[in-house]
Amino acid sequence: MLRRLELSDMDAAARIHRIAFDRALPGLAGLHTPEEDRSFFREHVFAACELWGAFGDAGMAAMIAFRKDWIDQLYVLPEAQGRGIGSSLLRRAQTSFERLQLWTFQRNGPARRFYEARGFTLVRETDGSRNEEKEPDALYLWTR
Repeated sequence: MLRRLELSDMDAAARIHRIAFDRALPGLAGLHTPEEDRSFFREHVFAACELWGAFGDAGMAAMIAFRKDWIDQLYVLPEAQGRGIGSSLLRRAQTSFERLQLWTFQRNGPARRFYEARGFTLVRETDGSRNEEKEPDALYLWTR
C-alpha cells in the first residue's frame, strides 16, 4: 500500500534511508547520527518535498521524497528490494511531473541500473567535490 507521508512518519522514513544507504554504500556508513537523520527529514525533507511511503505487514518498507523536477530521496529496505516497491514509488513521482532529475553515486551500480531501466538517462558525472560525502556522483534525467 502506498500513502502520502505525514510529519509523524519522518522518523520511520529517516530509518529506512539510513538502513538502505548504509547497506548500499557501507564505506559511507555513519556519516550522520540517527538523530541527525531524523532532524534532517523532519526539518528539511518534509518542508521541501512531497513524501510517499510503501507499507506492508511490518510497516513502512520504502520511501520517496520528490519536488518539482527532482527526486531527492528514494530508499527501499534491503529485505524489500526486488519486489517492485521502488518502481511503484517512482511511478508516483513520475505522474506528478513532466521531468525529474536525481543524483546518485557513481559506484552505486544497482541504483544506476534501476533508474536507467526506468527511462532515466545520464546527464553528467562529477568528481564529488560539491557533495557532502565527497563521493563521485552522477546526474540523471527522466522526461515523459
